[in-house]
Amino acid sequence: MKVDAAVQLEEKSSTLWKNKNFMLIWGGSTISSFGSQMYTIAIPLLIYHISQSALAMSTMRAIEFFPNIFLGIIAGVFVDRFNRKKMMLWASFIQVLSMLGIVLLLFTDQIQLWHLYILGFLLSSAGYTFWNAHHSVLPQIVTKEQLTSANAKLSFVSTFIQTIGPGLAGAVLVLFSFTSTLMIYTVCLGILFISIQFVYLPSDGHKEKKQHSFRKEIKEGIEELFQNKTLLTPTITVLFINFASSLVIGVLVFYVTDQLLATEAQVGLMFSISAIGGLIGAMVISKIRKRFGRGNIYTFCLLIDFIAMLCLIVAPSWWVIGISLAIRTFSTTISNIVYFTIRQEFTPNNLLGRVAGTSSMLMKLTLPFGLFIAGLWAEWLPIPILFSVSACIFFLLFIRLYFHPFRKLI
Repeated sequence: MKVDAAVQLEEKSSTLWKNKNFMLIWGGSTISSFGSQMYTIAIPLLIYHISQSALAMSTMRAIEFFPNIFLGIIAGVFVDRFNRKKMMLWASFIQVLSMLGIVLLLFTDQIQLWHLYILGFLLSSAGYTFWNAHHSVLPQIVTKEQLTSANAKLSFVSTFIQTIGPGLAGAVLVLFSFTSTLMIYTVCLGILFISIQFVYLPSDGHKEKKQHSFRKEIKEGIEELFQNKTLLTPTITVLFINFASSLVIGVLVFYVTDQLLATEAQVGLMFSISAIGGLIGAMVISKIRKRFGRGNIYTFCLLIDFIAMLCLIVAPSWWVIGISLAIRTFSTTISNIVYFTIRQEFTPNNLLGRVAGTSSMLMKLTLPFGLFIAGLWAEWLPIPILFSVSACIFFLLFIRLYFHPFRKLI
């Protein structure tokens, strides 16, 4: 046992490239991210083909966010209470089954909106649980000093996939079908499941401690978040960021296809352009972090978000919208890496699942509401007005944090 512990310590302390556990999780997540681009592009377009309704499309997006609200804290308790590797395995297995259900319904030409809503909810629930366990596992397999770099690498590859994935997804849709496109995602999830099988997690002592009641463990996670002012401030900020974003993402595909008359391939290319911003953000965050405090970085990302929304308001075509989204993705990627690293560094690992679940639940509370508003709005009123409201929210958030102590804290 001492030899195994020594090997794990050496592996954890070496470069990330030589860390087998990190590379397995990174590789599996990369392949899964590639497949998820097929889902992200195909599902909204499939719903549009079935219903031609902006409300139906935004409803699907809202359903995909429900698990963050209803299951956030519960998933966090399970992640802290049970073996995190097994949690990732079960979550990825459920994702595979959910996607198989959608593919089979498409293959037999039996697919209906309510099928997509139910299976989409299951897929999102399992995906969220996997993400929580994945996020909580990272501090166990890399050192504290490597967290920013590890998060940046994960984000870089994920964003790179987002750059090429949508274009490929659009091409696959044009050449083949929704069934073939979504089958690719199913296979990618299967590869993720297999890669997690080979991950070894060092022993985490908190698993050996006596477990409290479910309610008490939930309470511990909530108290830890609200007592951590360094983490609470950006968490509350993201609550409003998500509302502003939901006014856009809920109707964006409908706006581009219905009013700007973009094709499936052009929608895919639009999202590929948008992902370039995230790619650049993941590449430069480590250098920016060496020069500026994380509070400043996080604050000025909001100003960049505001500029992106202004560009979106006046965008006359799908490719200009792609550029506007790229500006937004650049700032979002940087701010997400900063936030995740802060949460991992400032939270005890035995509470990280619950704190991640609680904070994620809190941050997502406004998303379904915003998506529902956007869907109803788009049925009767001009969509660019929603983009203007979103821009105003980002600007007000920037002003708030600019004069807040958080900007100079870290």
